[in-house]
Amino acid sequence: MNSAPEVLEIVRSNIVTVVPEIDPAEVRREVSLADLGCNSIDRAEVVALTLEQLGVAVPVAEFQGIPDIGSLVDLLRKHL
Repeated sequence: MNSAPEVLEIVRSNIVTVVPEIDPAEVRREVSLADLGCNSIDRAEVVALTLEQLGVAVPVAEFQGIPDIGSLVDLLRKHL
């Protein structure tokens, strides 16, 4: 099972892949994708890439109201 730091690193890598101008050091648990300047398409792409890499499926409704990257990591780990 992937640890929270491992999942965070996968999310961080995908954020920088989708939006290369984001400094990886800015990607922390308490920051939201919107705070980093990701629009809705960027956010969907980050999530899709991460789901694919982790080999999990998460119902779209579960992503509603995710306030920050830490909550996203926790949600993804719940489905591993």
